[in-house]
Amino acid sequence: QDNRVSIWSAGDLGNAGLNDEYHGEPHLLCDIQHNGDVMDMQFLDQERIVVASSTGTVTIFRHHQNNQTLSANHRWEKAHYHVDQDTSGGGAACTGVVCNNPEIVTVGEDGRINLFRADQKDAVRTIDNADSSTLHAVTFLRTTEILTVNSIGQLKIWDFRQQRNEPSQILSLAGDRVPLHCVDRHPNQQHIVATGGQDGMLSIWDIRQGTMPVSLLKAHEAEMWEVHFHPSDPDHLFTCSEDGSLWHWDTSTSVSEKPSFLHQGGRSTAYLSHSTINQSVVSAWLSNDPTKDRMEITNLIPNQTLSVNSLDVLGPCLVYGTDAEAIYVNRQLFA
Repeated sequence: QDNRVSIWSAGDLGNAGLNDEYHGEPHLLCDIQHNGDVMDMQFLDQERIVVASSTGTVTIFRHHQNNQTLSANHRWEKAHYHVDQDTSGGGAACTGVVCNNPEIVTVGEDGRINLFRADQKDAVRTIDNADSSTLHAVTFLRTTEILTVNSIGQLKIWDFRQQRNEPSQILSLAGDRVPLHCVDRHPNQQHIVATGGQDGMLSIWDIRQGTMPVSLLKAHEAEMWEVHFHPSDPDHLFTCSEDGSLWHWDTSTSVSEKPSFLHQGGRSTAYLSHSTINQSVVSAWLSNDPTKDRMEITNLIPNQTLSVNSLDVLGPCLVYGTDAEAIYVNRQLFA
């Protein structure tokens, strides 16, 4: 019931010594009480963090860097709810939040989508019955379009320029409708999307064509909780799972020139497709001639047994949180 949102300093980046080793232990800068479980959070800008709660409330916290404190800057009480907003305890978990300053989009167990602006008290737009099942995650496709994934294996695209409360496109997994838990869009090629779900499979979608994934890649033994393209090097993708693994997927072209990968212990090489047209533009993620391209997959935490619940990646740094009640920082991702 009683949780906290904390801001940590992960050591001083300015103090890189020999071999780029960082000095200084991670330390807690400040924290603040949070009602309900923290389901998701994202920085809105340098100072503000948007936090989604299991109570259905969405809060913007401000980090005051001059005196290292956190304060609640704005709160949308019960942005997500099952019965009505006024019923006590009727809140529905807000499962996902995504920011494109000043806009904030939230999704929840109530199948509702909210579009907020950081400077406005009321929602700019609410799509009440966006989904009959739980919406698990949301991301921006473009400034006016978002993608949601739900608990019946569907990926939906919503265009806020359209007045009607219907998705502009629905894509779905064939066969068993496996719940999808996470989604990320390729940072440079906006038509490429990755999702992960309850069966641990990684699905790659091309939203320009068809309604089914371009490729399904066998990944984890249990639920995949998070998927992230590297923001500046999207040939690299990261996924984490309930089974205690965190995988680094590498489709960079240099892989095929490094045959030694086939012989290194603890690494598996999966074959991925590649289309011949326009080789320089086509992403390795959308390939379909498996002999052309190899993908290298490395489990970055081989002996972990507890669930890896969340991850994020920036530059050479990977951060992830696990059921061991610990946060890990890996600073030498590409070393």
